[in-house]
Amino acid sequence: MRNPESQFDYIVVGAGSAGCVLAARLSEDPSVNVALLEAGGSDKSIYIQMPTALSIPMNMDKYNWGFESQPEPHLDNRRMDCPRGKVLGGSSSINGMVFVRGHACDINAWERSGAAGWNYQSCLPYYKKMETWIEGADDYRGDSGPLAVCTGNDMKLNPLYKSFIQAGVQAGYPTTRDYNGYQQEGFGQMHMSVKGGVRWSTANAYLKPASHRSNLTIIPNTLVDQLIFDGERAIGVRYISAGRQMKAFADAEVILSAGSIGSPMVLQRSGIGPVNVLNDAKVNVRFDSPGVGENLQDHLEVYFQYRCKQPVSLNRKLGLVSKGMIGAQWLISKSGLGATNHFESCAFIRSRAGLQSPNVQYHFLPGAMRYDGRAAFAGDGYQVHVGPNNPWSRGKLAITSNDPRAKPFIQFNYLQQSQDVQDWRDTIRLTREILGQPAMDDFRGDEIQPGDDIESDEAIDRWVRQNVESAYHPSCTAKMGGEGDSMAVLDEQCRVRGVANLRVVDSSIFPSITNGNLNGPTIMVAERAADIIKGSVLPAEQNAKVWIAEDWDSKQRSMAGIEL
Repeated sequence: MRNPESQFDYIVVGAGSAGCVLAARLSEDPSVNVALLEAGGSDKSIYIQMPTALSIPMNMDKYNWGFESQPEPHLDNRRMDCPRGKVLGGSSSINGMVFVRGHACDINAWERSGAAGWNYQSCLPYYKKMETWIEGADDYRGDSGPLAVCTGNDMKLNPLYKSFIQAGVQAGYPTTRDYNGYQQEGFGQMHMSVKGGVRWSTANAYLKPASHRSNLTIIPNTLVDQLIFDGERAIGVRYISAGRQMKAFADAEVILSAGSIGSPMVLQRSGIGPVNVLNDAKVNVRFDSPGVGENLQDHLEVYFQYRCKQPVSLNRKLGLVSKGMIGAQWLISKSGLGATNHFESCAFIRSRAGLQSPNVQYHFLPGAMRYDGRAAFAGDGYQVHVGPNNPWSRGKLAITSNDPRAKPFIQFNYLQQSQDVQDWRDTIRLTREILGQPAMDDFRGDEIQPGDDIESDEAIDRWVRQNVESAYHPSCTAKMGGEGDSMAVLDEQCRVRGVANLRVVDSSIFPSITNGNLNGPTIMVAERAADIIKGSVLPAEQNAKVWIAEDWDSKQRSMAGIEL
């Protein structure tokens, strides 16, 4: 006989960027009981809540699963870090807080690939529903959603931010007032998920306001082993808590929101996946689903760094005294340098003619340092994080045993495709051109990296292989698609093919990766999926115009646009 305390209507696995949204939205109905299981624990740490401390939780085993790739054959056999959040809020509690929706063309590509109904105009109402944009509502932005989106310190604390935007204009690119609205392409202010100087993760935005509900049970510090089935119907999950094996049952549905690494691992451990993977891991095959763990995509980036001739960079703020003063101001007023992720200007450009929408993203940082906070050198500097964001290469992940504690096999196959290699050559040259514009003359010192000697195709290829890093956006490993697509794990309602009462809702369901950071589209997907699960009437498509360059098919850059 089942314990009533372990019986729910819905079980959501993973309290991350998507899971917190689902738990909050599903539990809005007081007649249903929702359980939310999370492998990590509390997110109350100052290192999580203070935006400027973003590099710290990502480097703590307590908050990070710490996945790692196999030696990457096209990156000189380097192993690449693949951090994933293990805490309430998931990766939204350890990420860089950059808020990017992705271009309309990226979302439209989902529908073209077979995910019926997942186009930009259908998804736009959910982008608006999820957010409170600091500048208020318009045809593209929302003003009453749970997720607060702002512009940090509004570029007021460092002159380098605006100089970077001016350099883009001088290089012949447009400016954009709102890259999450009408026009992504161009140079402008960066947006971030921060509210009142505090990281606004999905735990803060969605879960905490809902946590008092009697019909929502949050179960932290649990490791989900596998799904429980009755025939072809998912009826619950088996999990480990405090060293004990436990079970929880769902009368309606089980929803996997364990992320692009975690969700396919649970599916595979439960016997849903490629037969060869399941056989090698000694897992009984329940349903042969060859797409589970395949189609893995990610963004790569490099740090393009210069010495700064003026004493204005963040490198001057890395000492203990400066850090203490920044921290004290944040604790007292939630303001100052502690209240921002420091990426306050940005750009989205196309690396070549023939692309309708941008494929390269810039995060500008008025300091020269690594993502983990270590300074690159003694003295002042600045950098852009830059990389092509529409990779052609595809990887995969696979469990290596039926032990839920075992790390998976992960192979991204970065730069496997020749177009990805060419995109990097173009990106390095275009970036050097942008940063060499007159707007940067008063600040620009020597090029630290790549370095003036990195000019030929061969030199660029070698430097990229040795220096490129993941932007930490793994996705697409349990994609949605049409019934005729054997690699589509899910249908357009996020239901797992081959079994009943089981869905996946997180960044693994993307058919293809979007241009930009993935937290925004992941939350949007969860908002829309919540309505689908509840059987709500979906809002009508919105007729919002989108800017594209008028001569996109013949020119790499243009200040003139037409509407899509």
